[in-house]
Amino acid sequence: MIIVTGAAGFIGSCLVGKLNNKGIRDIVIVDDFSHPEKSNNFTHKVFREKVERKDLFSWLPAHAKEIEFIFHIGARTDTTEFNMQVFDELNLGYSKKIWTFCTEHGIPLVYASSAATYGDGSLGYDDSHGLVARLHPLNPYGVSKNDFDKWVLKQVSAPPAWFGLKFFNVYGPNEFHKGRMASVVFHAFNQIRTSGKVKLFRSHHPDYQDGMQLRDFIYVKDVVDVLFFLYEHRENQGIYNLGTGKARAFLDLAKTVFKAQELEPRIEFIDTPADIRDKYQYFTEAKMDKLVQAGYSKPFHSLEEGITEYVQAYLQSARYY
Repeated sequence: MIIVTGAAGFIGSCLVGKLNNKGIRDIVIVDDFSHPEKSNNFTHKVFREKVERKDLFSWLPAHAKEIEFIFHIGARTDTTEFNMQVFDELNLGYSKKIWTFCTEHGIPLVYASSAATYGDGSLGYDDSHGLVARLHPLNPYGVSKNDFDKWVLKQVSAPPAWFGLKFFNVYGPNEFHKGRMASVVFHAFNQIRTSGKVKLFRSHHPDYQDGMQLRDFIYVKDVVDVLFFLYEHRENQGIYNLGTGKARAFLDLAKTVFKAQELEPRIEFIDTPADIRDKYQYFTEAKMDKLVQAGYSKPFHSLEEGITEYVQAYLQSARYY
């Protein structure tokens, strides 16, 4: 049995789809299933049982001997939420309980960290364990993820295999429910449909021209490929970056969304919202040597390849993965 938390969400539901594609059906999906807008993410998946997020820790003890692996993907991911108590409960406290359970019962664990832990990027994007304690995230979400990474690295006892993954800017199918927190690709596609143009944030940094803010955008299918690789290869445990290792401009992204629909680009620049302006990252790029050294060799989709598939195979037909 494999447990996937956050299984009704974006990355979690794509992971369940990946497991199904690999012939794995003995899956328990965990989430807050009270949000009907997320139901299409898992309706057509094959799984053994649904467990409500709030009920997981009362459900686990009776099934400990059946559990082969846990993917802890679920989290509160809203970077505009500033109530630290929410993150302490759902990200930090919940994750500590899962880690402790896996440790006590000898269950391998993969958990979701985030590139938000790197803050303004002034210390670089190296996934060495020695950097974790020095990082200063820019929002409570990033703080909660980094606090858990720091806690993990202090533990004397651990699951038999464990991996923390710092997801960079993930885009792809099954993010219809995410609202403001959906990827820029998703928002660009919908802006083109409604207005024929894309709005990008203007640069408020003298070193970056409008639209040339850089991010490491990674297609969700690449993310779940790495997750499955770690399920099959349980050596070299630790915290890893998960991006492509190649930063790309928002302007490139927007132009590619137009091109995927055979449209001429129409791009307008607007001010970055005041509530996130002082916490805005102008450059992210995952250092990916560590994952490569651990044996992962499959090429990632280029930005153009990922966006074109996402737009043409999923967004244009409102299809789910």
